[in-house]
Amino acid sequence: MDSFARCRAVVFDAYGTLFDVAAPTRALLGELADEVGQLWRRKQLEYSWLRSLIGRHADFAQVTAEALDYALEAHGITDAGLAARLREAYLTLPAYDDAAEVLTALRQSGRRTAILSNGSPAMLAPMVTRSGLSPLLELLMSVEDVAIFKPHPKAYSLACDRLACPAQDIAFVSANGWDAAGAATFGFSVAWLNRRGEPEDRLSARPAAQIASLAALPALFGIGA
Repeated sequence: MDSFARCRAVVFDAYGTLFDVAAPTRALLGELADEVGQLWRRKQLEYSWLRSLIGRHADFAQVTAEALDYALEAHGITDAGLAARLREAYLTLPAYDDAAEVLTALRQSGRRTAILSNGSPAMLAPMVTRSGLSPLLELLMSVEDVAIFKPHPKAYSLACDRLACPAQDIAFVSANGWDAAGAATFGFSVAWLNRRGEPEDRLSARPAAQIASLAALPALFGIGA
């Protein structure tokens, strides 16, 4: 697609896009993994949006911990040791299996690659290092530098500032429909990684493309993974 072919940089969301946010609950919660994991993720996102709206920013580590507390209490789980293990596991989320191959293909095509995440630097750096993706990512950008979460325009503007690149020359990839809509509204060429075949959000702008897996991404740029 022409809008992607002209892009000189590809910026990725981290959580749920390059890294599997369901891994901690899957490993530690057995039959409650899906219920607790989904509620944890939902409250994590809701708290980030609400804090942005009411002007009470806290970093993503605090938001994540508070959302976990809510999800565990909602399911009657009072094990403080389990909560600590889940918080710790969130700092070392595994990358999806196809992430390294796709990033390699993009880098070999001459494009710059980066992360723009709600995660704090202290959360992102160890996760990316442990996953082995560090050599494939030029920049790790955190919304902490503007103290407001995506999908606020100030968050997306970080990519333009740090990459010294106009929005129309940046492709953005996210597995979150709300994030894809926010980035498209800002002016990026957006690929929504819609792994579960969800309906498109009714928001101000639409992603330029939908893909079902990261492996499908290079084709949008006319390259092979």
